[in-house]
Amino acid sequence: MNAGGEAVPAARILVVDDEPQIRKFLEISLRSQGYAVSEAATAREGLERLATQGADLVVLDLGLPDLDGRDALREIRGWSSVPVIVLSVRSSEAEKVGALDAGASDYVTKPFGVQELMARIRRLLRQRDAPADAPPVFDDGRLRIDLARRSVTIDGQDLRLTRKEFALLSMLVKNSGRVVTQGHLLRELWGPAHVDDTHYLRVVVGKIRQKLGDDPGAPRYLRTEPGVGYRFVGESASTTS
Repeated sequence: MNAGGEAVPAARILVVDDEPQIRKFLEISLRSQGYAVSEAATAREGLERLATQGADLVVLDLGLPDLDGRDALREIRGWSSVPVIVLSVRSSEAEKVGALDAGASDYVTKPFGVQELMARIRRLLRQRDAPADAPPVFDDGRLRIDLARRSVTIDGQDLRLTRKEFALLSMLVKNSGRVVTQGHLLRELWGPAHVDDTHYLRVVVGKIRQKLGDDPGAPRYLRTEPGVGYRFVGESASTTS
Protein backbone atom coordinates (compact mmCIF):
# COMPACT_ATOMS: atom_id res chain seq x y z
CA MET A 1 0.00 0.00 0.00
CA ASN A 2 1.13 3.56 -0.65
CA ALA A 3 0.40 6.60 1.51
CA GLY A 4 -3.03 6.97 -0.07
CA GLY A 5 -4.03 3.40 0.80
CA GLU A 6 -3.78 2.22 -2.80
CA ALA A 7 -2.15 -1.08 -3.73
CA VAL A 8 1.30 -0.64 -5.25
CA PRO A 9 2.00 -3.04 -8.15
CA ALA A 10 4.78 -5.52 -7.49
CA ALA A 11 8.06 -4.74 -9.20
CA ARG A 12 8.45 -6.91 -12.31
CA ILE A 13 11.66 -8.91 -12.69
CA LEU A 14 12.61 -10.55 -15.99
CA VAL A 15 15.01 -13.50 -15.64
CA VAL A 16 16.90 -14.45 -18.81
CA ASP A 17 18.88 -17.66 -18.29
CA ASP A 18 19.11 -20.91 -20.25
CA GLU A 19 19.44 -23.11 -17.14
CA PRO A 20 15.95 -24.27 -16.03
CA GLN A 21 17.10 -24.92 -12.46
CA ILE A 22 18.48 -21.38 -12.13
CA ARG A 23 15.26 -19.88 -13.51
CA LYS A 24 13.17 -21.98 -11.10
CA PHE A 25 15.37 -21.09 -8.13
CA LEU A 26 15.22 -17.38 -8.95
CA GLU A 27 11.48 -17.48 -9.57
CA ILE A 28 10.82 -19.02 -6.14
CA SER A 29 13.26 -16.65 -4.41
CA LEU A 30 11.93 -13.53 -6.12
CA ARG A 31 8.26 -14.39 -5.66
CA SER A 32 8.90 -15.01 -1.97
CA GLN A 33 10.06 -11.37 -1.79
CA GLY A 34 6.87 -10.13 -3.43
CA TYR A 35 8.17 -9.59 -6.97
CA ALA A 36 6.33 -10.50 -10.15
CA VAL A 37 8.55 -12.74 -12.28
CA SER A 38 8.72 -13.57 -15.98
CA GLU A 39 11.28 -15.86 -17.58
CA ALA A 40 13.09 -16.40 -20.85
CA ALA A 41 15.50 -19.16 -21.87
CA THR A 42 17.14 -17.32 -24.79
CA ALA A 43 18.33 -13.79 -25.49
CA ARG A 44 15.80 -13.25 -28.28
CA GLU A 45 12.93 -14.44 -26.10
CA GLY A 46 14.12 -12.13 -23.33
CA LEU A 47 14.39 -9.13 -25.65
CA GLU A 48 10.90 -9.82 -26.99
CA ARG A 49 9.42 -10.12 -23.48
CA LEU A 50 11.11 -6.91 -22.38
CA ALA A 51 9.88 -5.06 -25.45
CA THR A 52 6.30 -6.30 -25.27
CA GLN A 53 5.70 -6.78 -21.54
CA GLY A 54 8.27 -4.48 -19.94
CA ALA A 55 10.14 -5.05 -16.68
CA ASP A 56 11.43 -3.01 -13.76
CA LEU A 57 14.69 -4.98 -13.63
CA VAL A 58 16.38 -7.68 -15.71
CA VAL A 59 18.58 -10.53 -14.44
CA LEU A 60 20.63 -11.54 -17.49
CA ASP A 61 22.93 -14.53 -18.01
CA LEU A 62 25.88 -14.03 -20.38
CA GLY A 63 26.16 -17.60 -21.67
CA LEU A 64 22.95 -17.79 -23.69
CA PRO A 65 22.55 -20.27 -26.55
CA ASP A 66 21.51 -17.85 -29.31
CA LEU A 67 23.28 -14.57 -28.52
CA ASP A 68 26.02 -13.55 -26.13
CA GLY A 69 24.60 -11.73 -23.14
CA ARG A 70 26.79 -8.68 -23.75
CA ASP A 71 25.35 -8.33 -27.26
CA ALA A 72 21.85 -8.67 -25.81
CA LEU A 73 22.74 -6.02 -23.25
CA ARG A 74 23.90 -3.62 -25.97
CA GLU A 75 20.59 -4.15 -27.77
CA ILE A 76 18.69 -3.37 -24.57
CA ARG A 77 20.72 -0.22 -24.02
CA GLY A 78 19.80 0.93 -27.51
CA TRP A 79 16.24 1.59 -26.35
CA SER A 80 15.88 1.00 -22.60
CA SER A 81 17.51 2.21 -19.37
CA VAL A 82 16.03 -0.65 -17.29
CA PRO A 83 18.45 -1.83 -14.56
CA VAL A 84 20.24 -5.02 -15.62
CA ILE A 85 22.09 -7.36 -13.26
CA VAL A 86 24.39 -9.70 -15.16
CA LEU A 87 24.52 -13.19 -13.64
CA SER A 88 27.33 -15.34 -15.01
CA VAL A 89 29.93 -18.02 -14.32
CA ARG A 90 32.44 -15.77 -16.09
CA SER A 91 34.40 -14.28 -13.23
CA SER A 92 37.42 -12.68 -14.90
CA GLU A 93 38.02 -8.96 -14.53
CA ALA A 94 37.86 -8.53 -18.30
CA GLU A 95 34.39 -10.12 -18.45
CA LYS A 96 33.10 -7.94 -15.63
CA VAL A 97 34.50 -4.75 -17.13
CA GLY A 98 33.15 -5.69 -20.56
CA ALA A 99 29.63 -6.26 -19.21
CA LEU A 100 29.65 -3.06 -17.14
CA ASP A 101 30.96 -1.04 -20.09
CA ALA A 102 28.21 -2.57 -22.24
CA GLY A 103 25.64 -1.12 -19.85
CA ALA A 104 25.18 -3.60 -17.00
CA SER A 105 24.04 -2.04 -13.73
CA ASP A 106 25.74 -4.74 -11.66
CA TYR A 107 27.54 -8.06 -12.05
CA VAL A 108 27.09 -11.19 -9.91
CA THR A 109 29.08 -14.38 -10.46
CA LYS A 110 27.71 -17.91 -10.15
CA PRO A 111 27.48 -19.57 -7.69
CA PHE A 112 25.89 -16.67 -5.83
CA GLY A 113 24.32 -15.93 -2.48
CA VAL A 114 20.61 -15.28 -2.91
CA GLN A 115 20.47 -12.75 -0.06
CA GLU A 116 23.24 -10.71 -1.65
CA LEU A 117 21.45 -10.82 -4.99
CA MET A 118 18.18 -9.67 -3.38
CA ALA A 119 20.00 -6.80 -1.67
CA ARG A 120 21.44 -5.66 -4.98
CA ILE A 121 18.01 -5.88 -6.62
CA ARG A 122 16.45 -3.79 -3.84
CA ARG A 123 19.17 -1.17 -4.13
CA LEU A 124 18.77 -0.84 -7.90
CA LEU A 125 14.99 -0.60 -7.62
CA ARG A 126 15.31 2.12 -4.96
CA GLN A 127 17.69 4.00 -7.22
CA ARG A 128 15.25 3.68 -10.11
CA ASP A 129 12.45 5.12 -7.98
CA ALA A 130 14.47 8.11 -6.73
CA PRO A 131 13.50 11.50 -8.24
CA ALA A 132 15.62 11.98 -11.35
CA ASP A 133 15.80 15.77 -11.01
CA ALA A 134 16.99 15.86 -7.39
CA PRO A 135 20.63 15.14 -6.53
CA PRO A 136 20.66 12.45 -3.83
CA VAL A 137 21.39 13.01 -0.17
CA PHE A 138 23.12 10.24 1.72
CA ASP A 139 22.67 10.32 5.50
CA ASP A 140 23.28 7.37 7.79
CA GLY A 141 23.30 9.38 11.00
CA ARG A 142 27.09 9.71 10.96
CA LEU A 143 28.02 10.65 7.41
CA ARG A 144 25.92 13.11 5.40
CA ILE A 145 26.61 13.80 1.73
CA ASP A 146 24.47 16.51 0.12
CA LEU A 147 25.37 16.68 -3.55
CA ALA A 148 23.15 19.67 -4.30
CA ARG A 149 24.89 21.75 -1.62
CA ARG A 150 28.30 20.15 -2.26
CA SER A 151 28.46 19.40 1.46
CA VAL A 152 30.00 16.47 3.31
CA THR A 153 29.81 16.23 7.10
CA ILE A 154 30.69 13.63 9.74
CA ASP A 155 28.83 13.88 13.03
CA GLY A 156 27.76 17.37 12.00
CA GLN A 157 31.31 18.59 11.35
CA ASP A 158 32.28 19.77 7.87
CA LEU A 159 34.65 17.43 6.04
CA ARG A 160 37.11 19.11 3.69
CA LEU A 161 37.52 17.28 0.41
CA THR A 162 39.54 18.37 -2.59
CA ARG A 163 37.74 18.99 -5.87
CA LYS A 164 38.80 15.59 -7.24
CA GLU A 165 37.87 13.79 -4.02
CA PHE A 166 34.39 15.31 -4.01
CA ALA A 167 33.89 14.64 -7.74
CA LEU A 168 34.85 10.97 -7.33
CA LEU A 169 32.70 10.52 -4.23
CA SER A 170 29.78 12.21 -6.02
CA MET A 171 29.98 9.81 -8.97
CA LEU A 172 29.94 6.82 -6.66
CA VAL A 173 27.04 8.16 -4.56
CA LYS A 174 24.99 8.94 -7.68
CA ASN A 175 25.49 5.32 -8.72
CA SER A 176 25.02 3.91 -5.21
CA GLY A 177 25.13 0.13 -5.21
CA ARG A 178 26.50 -0.04 -8.75
CA VAL A 179 30.05 -0.79 -9.75
CA VAL A 180 31.57 2.22 -11.51
CA THR A 181 34.48 1.02 -13.62
CA GLN A 182 37.98 2.40 -13.31
CA GLY A 183 37.94 3.39 -16.97
CA HIS A 184 34.74 5.39 -16.56
CA LEU A 185 35.99 7.21 -13.47
CA LEU A 186 39.34 8.04 -15.06
CA ARG A 187 37.71 9.20 -18.31
CA GLU A 188 35.23 11.44 -16.50
CA LEU A 189 37.58 12.90 -13.90
CA TRP A 190 40.95 13.06 -15.67
CA GLY A 191 40.09 12.76 -19.37
CA PRO A 192 40.45 10.03 -22.04
CA ALA A 193 44.25 10.32 -22.08
CA HIS A 194 44.38 8.92 -18.52
CA VAL A 195 42.16 5.82 -18.72
CA ASP A 196 45.12 3.58 -17.83
CA ASP A 197 46.36 5.68 -14.91
CA THR A 198 44.67 3.58 -12.25
CA HIS A 199 47.13 4.77 -9.59
CA TYR A 200 45.35 8.15 -9.71
CA LEU A 201 42.22 6.41 -8.46
CA ARG A 202 44.02 4.45 -5.76
CA VAL A 203 45.51 7.63 -4.34
CA VAL A 204 42.25 9.61 -4.33
CA VAL A 205 40.15 6.72 -3.01
CA GLY A 206 42.73 6.14 -0.29
CA LYS A 207 42.49 9.78 0.80
CA ILE A 208 38.68 9.69 0.81
CA ARG A 209 38.70 6.52 2.92
CA GLN A 210 41.12 8.11 5.37
CA LYS A 211 38.92 11.18 5.76
CA LEU A 212 35.75 9.08 6.13
CA GLY A 213 37.41 6.67 8.57
CA ASP A 214 36.49 3.82 6.22
CA ASP A 215 38.39 0.54 6.64
CA PRO A 216 39.15 -0.96 3.18
CA GLY A 217 39.23 -4.41 4.79
CA ALA A 218 35.65 -4.03 6.07
CA PRO A 219 34.26 -1.11 4.06
CA ARG A 220 31.27 0.80 5.32
CA TYR A 221 31.14 3.18 2.35
CA LEU A 222 33.60 2.47 -0.48
CA ARG A 223 34.14 -1.07 -1.73
CA THR A 224 36.86 -2.00 -4.20
CA GLU A 225 35.96 -4.46 -6.94
CA PRO A 226 39.52 -5.63 -7.74
CA GLY A 227 40.60 -4.81 -11.26
CA VAL A 228 37.11 -3.55 -12.13
CA GLY A 229 36.18 -0.41 -10.20
CA TYR A 230 34.52 0.90 -7.06
CA ARG A 231 31.08 0.74 -5.47
CA PHE A 232 29.41 2.98 -2.87
CA VAL A 233 27.76 0.59 -0.39
CA GLY A 234 26.61 2.87 2.43
CA GLU A 235 23.08 2.35 3.76
CA SER A 236 21.32 5.69 4.11
CA ALA A 237 18.62 6.46 6.64
CA SER A 238 17.54 9.37 4.43
CA THR A 239 16.41 9.29 0.84
CA THR A 240 15.27 12.88 0.59
CA SER A 241 17.06 15.77 -1.03
